[in-house]
Amino acid sequence: MNARTYQACIRCVMDTTDPQITFNEDGLCNHCQRYDSMVRDIVKKADNGERRAELESIVNRIKERGRNNEYDCIMGVSGGVDSSYVAYMAKQLGLRPLAVHFDSGWNSELAVNNIENIVKKLSIDLHTHVVDWEEMRDLQLAFFKASVANCDIPTDHAFPAILYREAAKHGIKYILSGSNYATEFILPSAWGHQSGDAKHLRDVHKKHGNIKLRNYPTIGFLAQYLWYPYVRGIKTVKPLNFIPYNKAEAKKLIANELGWRDYGGKHYESVFTRFFQGYYLPVKFGYDKRLAHLSSLINAGQMTREAAVEELGSPTYDRQLQESDKEFVAKKLGVNVEELERLFQLPNKDYSQYASDAKLIELGVKLKRLLVRL
Repeated sequence: MNARTYQACIRCVMDTTDPQITFNEDGLCNHCQRYDSMVRDIVKKADNGERRAELESIVNRIKERGRNNEYDCIMGVSGGVDSSYVAYMAKQLGLRPLAVHFDSGWNSELAVNNIENIVKKLSIDLHTHVVDWEEMRDLQLAFFKASVANCDIPTDHAFPAILYREAAKHGIKYILSGSNYATEFILPSAWGHQSGDAKHLRDVHKKHGNIKLRNYPTIGFLAQYLWYPYVRGIKTVKPLNFIPYNKAEAKKLIANELGWRDYGGKHYESVFTRFFQGYYLPVKFGYDKRLAHLSSLINAGQMTREAAVEELGSPTYDRQLQESDKEFVAKKLGVNVEELERLFQLPNKDYSQYASDAKLIELGVKLKRLLVRL
């Protein structure tokens, strides 16, 4: 845990539970400063409708490039708000998407129902990749044994690997992503290492896993940053950065139009992610991801700081459900609750205590940003 004197940002709710947070002389945190310098103007232009022409130009290119294909774009669907809204938006724009879902073995029943409603009501074809559960179980346990913060990497890493593979298989040149600046720009790197780091994933599994990963989908640095985007020409587009995207309004729309039902938390469509974000991270590391999610909304003008503070005064999620989830996670991983708790009590480790491509990924992100600006 961080031993610094407690301090919270004067604008958002980020605080010194982020061990790398800094504040200027006015008490404004580095996350808000990055938001101001990097994306505030982009979000403002999108909110004012000033990026609509850019989006229409991109949509026209997608349609033209895929005119002879069965699908002109591909997207991941998890049943969450952002991906569901992108699916709705794609159809409104006249695109012909293929939806891809990674069944990690942790879907809630509600998530399954939401996905079914979305693809049915929008008449979108769905490809579901079902994970080899024995491999996934071993990998998930390996991350718990590694005692690192980001134990959701086994799910988050596989999704882009599958998307790129399916895009290449079908000759699709555009991936639609629900990632956006307005609702999720802020996320401290100290709270969890990058999920796209295949070298890190393999080293954690090598040190703590017991079986070979023969079927689990991985994607290495060269494939992710060079082969697919530049050699195969598969581009990622983030449509929500071009429109006025308000989280609360998006929920209402997909609820009314697609029969979508809320999970009660960001990414809580996965039972594991709900337990990971609502129990594992706060209890073991003292990290409450709600601070980051709410701080993004504050900066986007979609929530007041006072409302965020009030929300943070409530438990991450229902205590009784937490205990139920703990029993479920333990049973599904083939251990008992006591064994799971013993794993959680192991000394915390930083991701850097395992092999990683962190420096290469940092360089890749910088080059990608430079190319986008050019």
